[in-house]
Amino acid sequence: MTVLKLEGISAGYADSDVIHGVDLAVEPGDFTCLLGSNNAGKSTLINCISGPVPARGGRIHFNDADITRMAPYQRAREGLIQVPEGRQLFSEMTVHENILLGAGRAGPDPERLNEAFALFPRVKERRNQLTGSLSGGEQQMVAIARGLMGRPKLLMLDEPSLGLAPLIVEAIFNALTVLNQSGVTILLVEQNLHVSLAHARFAYVLQQGRVVTAGTADALRSDPTARMAYLGL
Repeated sequence: MTVLKLEGISAGYADSDVIHGVDLAVEPGDFTCLLGSNNAGKSTLINCISGPVPARGGRIHFNDADITRMAPYQRAREGLIQVPEGRQLFSEMTVHENILLGAGRAGPDPERLNEAFALFPRVKERRNQLTGSLSGGEQQMVAIARGLMGRPKLLMLDEPSLGLAPLIVEAIFNALTVLNQSGVTILLVEQNLHVSLAHARFAYVLQQGRVVTAGTADALRSDPTARMAYLGL
């Protein structure tokens, strides 16, 4: 059973489409990335999948159910969880409080919380601190931990490396690899071509709202079309 399947998805803002007829599939257990230069439409597409940006054409299927017109909160309850760009944490709440918000109406799951703390020991050490006092990398770890509390059947991350130092980026991607190896299916939106292809198994490359190439991470490392789209040429 395919976890996520997009068929001819178009989406945008006001009178302008940003995404044009995108087809995409994510299989169970995959670590898939969506690559492209700035303004390629990556964030619009992931926000269309999670619901804030409605699809203007095409269909979105999640675990074989058509969710094209489903409200964002309903998609989250089905296990379609997004870690948004910019983290969007509550700076005046503690790390622990921010993480627990991810559980929603299902309530805290101690086992899931312990798994998140095991994945990010630094977050556990700082669980009683105000989130606004953390570094950008630590806040990104908190945002991912919060997403895990929603029991994701598909975890989608939008630009988790944005603005972070290379060593922190590598630590976060290593944690995502561990998470994927534990059975969590991941769809990652990124500009960082090299780090993404070092960790993902499959990738789609967007250019001006269209998929211009797709394939295994190994194949795309040497694909000139992928590099041209990444450079915005």
